[in-house]
Amino acid sequence: MTGHQSAEPDLGILAARVLFSVQRELYTALAEQGFDDIQPRTGAVLAYLRADGIRASELARASGQHKQVIGTLIDDLERLGYVERRPDPADRRAKLVHPTERGLLQMEAAAAIMRAIEERHAEALGRQEYAAFKTALHRVAVLQREAQHGNRDSR
Repeated sequence: MTGHQSAEPDLGILAARVLFSVQRELYTALAEQGFDDIQPRTGAVLAYLRADGIRASELARASGQHKQVIGTLIDDLERLGYVERRPDPADRRAKLVHPTERGLLQMEAAAAIMRAIEERHAEALGRQEYAAFKTALHRVAVLQREAQHGNRDSR
């Protein structure tokens, strides 16, 4: 072997393999159900959208994307009929991003597809092992985000 190659793929490669494979399966299934006008990049909004609305700044924080990227995605999804901006009742100067009826249908379809994907993996690995995997992956995601932002808390 030469360079940086090793016998085992590193965290980035494994995470990318899982992400891209899940995205392909999810968006292919969504397209088959009539949601063929959205792309995986819209997941930065759709994955964190709430039925009662959410601010764009919260979407940016939750997804780890820049506010400008989220704003562009919201514009695209609004044009496609998945979301709409409404005044925030708590602060009329702010806007909340709400799913439309089509957006709610997409959210339900995506949730069902993701449940099926997770169920398949839980059956293959065993429920305890899959739960432990998700717990560990969540912890790694938190640690990585903290390291990226320099927000190491004391442990």
